[in-house]
Amino acid sequence: MPVTLVSIAIIVILVVAIVLAAIRIFREYERGVVFTLGRYTGTKGPGLVLIIPIIQQAVRVDLRTIVTDVPPQDVISRDNVSVKVNAVIYFRVVDAEKAIIQVEDFMEATSQLAQTTLRSVLGKHELDSMLSERDKLNADIQDVLDRQTDAWGIKVSNVEIKRVDLDESMIRAIAKQAEAERIRRAKIINAEGEQQAAQKLVDAGQILAPVPQAMQLRYLATLHDIASERSTTIVFPFPTDLADVLTGFVKPRTG
Repeated sequence: MPVTLVSIAIIVILVVAIVLAAIRIFREYERGVVFTLGRYTGTKGPGLVLIIPIIQQAVRVDLRTIVTDVPPQDVISRDNVSVKVNAVIYFRVVDAEKAIIQVEDFMEATSQLAQTTLRSVLGKHELDSMLSERDKLNADIQDVLDRQTDAWGIKVSNVEIKRVDLDESMIRAIAKQAEAERIRRAKIINAEGEQQAAQKLVDAGQILAPVPQAMQLRYLATLHDIASERSTTIVFPFPTDLADVLTGFVKPRTG
């Protein structure tokens, strides 16, 4: 009798163990890639899934977006400037079957591919583009990665360049370049202002020239402005038309 009870207990324990081993629970964001005797037989989940122990195996795959940091990469730009660039990529599994069957470790494969793609894409651009056109570079890197990881069932949703580190000498050179650019713009703005002021003076002269009275009024207004200043000495031009009138009264002497 005791032997029978022990046997029953052992059988119950074995049945419970088999049932527990057969039960798989997959969350909403998980899928199970099922292999039967080594052959792929389907992708199951989410929810409760029964797996035949020993005969079947289920590989759990997370479908949520994964964030991976790309370590700093030494990049030589198209204008032969050496920089260190690191980035972050956002990707997720869209086909669990491909992610398990087509590549050994899709996480490591995607990370390594991101590093080589980062060096390859950035090496085709100049330093100014790396510093000022990051959105375009992010889109280019994402497009290349997305096309290459499509065979693995991976969707690269976003790529962001985090930092572009330069040597101290290059930072000083960029600062000098920026200062020279500011000086150039200031000179251009100053020259354009003088050009506009000269053009306005020409336009005003053309308007006042046909009317002598207007020229006289402008002359008197100028004298008034000069007199209002603190200077005690006033120098003003002598009207040429008045000089012509006075010279008319002076008769040259004859020997």
